[in-house]
Amino acid sequence: MRTLVGWHVEMEFQEEGDRTKAAAMVRLADGTEVRSHGYSTRHRADAPQLRVGEEVAGARALNDLAMQLLTKAHDELKSGARTPDRPLM
Repeated sequence: MRTLVGWHVEMEFQEEGDRTKAAAMVRLADGTEVRSHGYSTRHRADAPQLRVGEEVAGARALNDLAMQLLTKAHDELKSGARTPDRPLM
């Protein structure tokens, strides 16, 4: 089996008080960049755990990224657009 494409997802996190913001970006083989954001807010009664905030915010950003990719694929199928597969190397 040959791998025709590979994706690398970039994630960045920003902590500000009780709020964590995650930014996700993936660059597709056609040059398109899809970006998304996710947020989490720690309840004041919970102990500070940065990793948990990152996981929640990151999961939300990746979920949004997945929905955008599904919408893009659906739109391309609907339009009947055909682009040739290009190997990475």
